[in-house]
Amino acid sequence: MTAPKILLLPGWQNSDEAHWQSRWEALHGDHRVEQHDWMRPLRGDWSARLEEEVLAAPGPVVLVAHSLGCILVAAWAAHSGHTAKVRAALLVAPGDLERDDLRQMIPGWAPILRQPLPFPSLMIAGQDDPYCEAARSRQMARDWGARFVDAGARGHINGESGLGDWPEGRALLNELLKDK
Repeated sequence: MTAPKILLLPGWQNSDEAHWQSRWEALHGDHRVEQHDWMRPLRGDWSARLEEEVLAAPGPVVLVAHSLGCILVAAWAAHSGHTAKVRAALLVAPGDLERDDLRQMIPGWAPILRQPLPFPSLMIAGQDDPYCEAARSRQMARDWGARFVDAGARGHINGESGLGDWPEGRALLNELLKDK
């Protein structure tokens, strides 16, 4: 069986050097899906880039999304005919793009698509994320059919959270993939 290609899906403004996604890319050789415009993300453009990357992969893929990347996974999965290539998805700290302030900063992503994902998924979210209340993260996980892991007081689970290589996150990803 072909080892899955891990596709990193950063959120708005990309993931900086201190972000666990960037560290995983350097440490594990995961592949970042580069978007054409990190500052003004368009849902259709970002979905098209993800579709291209999924189709270009020689075998199965694993989606590892952060923030807006989680919302991208839901939007892409609702419209793609190639979701069978996805072995699993790790969804970390989704942004609540239905919140007024975020909807104005990042227009065109609301409403958040809430269909169950057609592949196994795990969401990790914090209790004190400034971009999504804990109850909203839990509701998105339920709507998407994702198992939920409470990360505690970790903020937005990004470079500012001081996670370093975030071995706990990698262990949860490996656990998710073990049975798939």
